[in-house]
This record gives sequence, C-alpha cells and structure tokens, in this order.
Amino acid sequence: MTPLRTLALGLTLTLATAQLAAAQTKTTTKKTTTSTTKKTTPVKKTTPVKKTTTTTKATAATKVIAPVVVPLTADEATGGLREALTQAVTKAVAQGGETDGFNANADIRIPFPPEAELVAATLRKLRAGALVDNFEVALNRAAETAAGQAKPIFLNAVQNLSLQDALTLATSKESDAATTLLYEKTAADLRTAFQPTMQQSLEQTGATRLYAEMVARYNKIPLVTPLNPQLVPYATEKTVDGLFALMAAEEGRIRANPAAQGSALLKRVFGGK
Repeated sequence: MTPLRTLALGLTLTLATAQLAAAQTKTTTKKTTTSTTKKTTPVKKTTPVKKTTTTTKATAATKVIAPVVVPLTADEATGGLREALTQAVTKAVAQGGETDGFNANADIRIPFPPEAELVAATLRKLRAGALVDNFEVALNRAAETAAGQAKPIFLNAVQNLSLQDALTLATSKESDAATTLLYEKTAADLRTAFQPTMQQSLEQTGATRLYAEMVARYNKIPLVTPLNPQLVPYATEKTVDGLFALMAAEEGRIRANPAAQGSALLKRVFGGK
C-alpha cells in the first residue's frame, strides 16, 4: 500500500471513530435527560380524606339514674338526737354562763318574782327602787353563775332520755322537737338536782340578802299582809327554763344547717329534709 492510501485510510478511520463517539454522546445525553425528566415529573397530590367525627347526641329518652338514698335507721336517729342535744346543752351553758348571759338577754332575763310584785311596787313608791334594781341584777348574776355549773346535770339527763320515737323526732318539722321532749321528761328532776347549785349562787351574788331586806322592809309597812316568798325555787325554775330556751335555739340552728356543725352524723340525720 502506498503511503497516500495509508494516510487516506487513517483519516477515514479517525473520522468514523469521531462520528461514532459523537453518536454515543448524544444517546447518553438523551437518556440522562429522559431519566431526569421522569424523576422531576410532579406527582399528583391526593386530596386528604376528611375525618368525620360522629357526635352522639343525648336524646330526650336518656334516663338519669338518681342516687340511692339509704333510709335513716333508728340507731342513727337516736345517736343524732343525743349528739344534737349534747351540743345544744354545751352551747346553752356556755352562753348562759357568760356575764350578762341572762341579765342582758331579754328572752331569758329573770324578772322580779311575781308573788312579790307588790313588794317591788311598794318599795319603788317609797323611793327604794334602787334596792329592787340591784336585786334583779343580782338574781340574774346568780343564774349566770349557776348556769356554768349546770352542764353535768343536763348531760346526764340527755343520756338517760328515752328516745322511743327517734325517727319521728329526727324528721319532725318542729325546730325544737328534741329539746321539748327533754324538757317534758326531765325538767322537774333537773330543777330538784339544780336547786342546791342555785341556792349557792344566790348567796354568792348577794341576791338572797337583798331579797330578804326588801321583804323585811315591806312587812314593816303598817296594814300590809306580811309576805314570805321563797326565792330559791323561783330562781331555779327560771334558770332552768332559760337554759332550755337557749338549747331550743341551738337545736333549731343544727336542724337548719347540719352541715355547718362539722359532724357526719348530724348531717346524715338532719340533712335529708
């Protein structure tokens, strides 16, 4: 082969090789573009499914179950009444035993003995009204002094009280039903038991001396019928009655608002009305 032909053949091979390489390059580029295009194709977004919340509405036919109320037992009623009376005694004694517990309380203040009203009226006309006033104060001071010592006597009466109709008493509409029963069953015995305490208090406050002085001055008046009224029984009765009045008021407060007393039993017995 001549050198010229050899050169021409070399050129031809070189050109063919270059064209082949160019063709491969185009093919590769096309594939890459195609691949890239496929990868960047936006994916269609799917609309999210809305969650539906099912709300169950209460129908008018829905029944509300009422709480079961356990009936009050006789033992509970008895215990509640005794606790109420015990609390009433404690409060009454404390209130009545304070200074002016009787003297400044118009509801229970002890007035001049009715059987000696003529003595008081006569002495006031004789300008001895101060003696009458001093006696009335001393009388009420004696009641206050005695009241402070009445608690054991009254509590003993509460514990010995028969409560056969406890359920009826506990559910009574009367605000002082228990106190009234205690008074009816024990007042006479309480006065007897309380009389020595009352006599001592009357002497301590000077009421006994003042009373004797008034009666003596009255009996010296010409043409009057001499009087000898007994002070101790009268003062005892009025003091006991005054304490019962305070007890009745306390029982009424317990019945009206048992939750405020801080006792589960009182709330149970009196809270259902």
